[in-house]
Amino acid sequence: MPNPLVVNASPVIVLGKTGFLDLVRLIGDPVLVPTAVVQEVQQAGPNDPAVQALAQASWISVVDPGVAPGILRPFGLDPGEEAVLTWALANPGAEALVDDQAARRCAKALGVPHRGRLGLIITARQQSVILAARPVLEKLRQVGLRLTDRIMNQALRLVGE
Repeated sequence: MPNPLVVNASPVIVLGKTGFLDLVRLIGDPVLVPTAVVQEVQQAGPNDPAVQALAQASWISVVDPGVAPGILRPFGLDPGEEAVLTWALANPGAEALVDDQAARRCAKALGVPHRGRLGLIITARQQSVILAARPVLEKLRQVGLRLTDRIMNQALRLVGE
């Protein structure tokens, strides 16, 4: 059974815009989104596909992680990333779904289990939830996933594509 997963805005936005938001359920139970992340996603307006996907995902719980510990300040995180890592730090065993380099560096430095959207898609392919990772990654790239061809091809080799 997966551990709790706390998700940042960029995965919600890109996965929501492409119809793949439900894939996060593969790696987390429950799936949690901090209030600051919800606010960031909602800035796009009610007609945005990611805003709509988030609103329709009844399996996502919104959490308020409280005040961020001072240990996060040196990493220069945005409010959403800070909220995700605050919650993960306060709840040992939780995993963070973050893509931003500073957030990933922070998670690693503080011992918070984490992965990004690429890791999520690889997991989905390994579990045969998606038939092929390449078309999913290409679709995610079209809506904002920053992923070089080199990194994408390395990841695809891991799943035999």
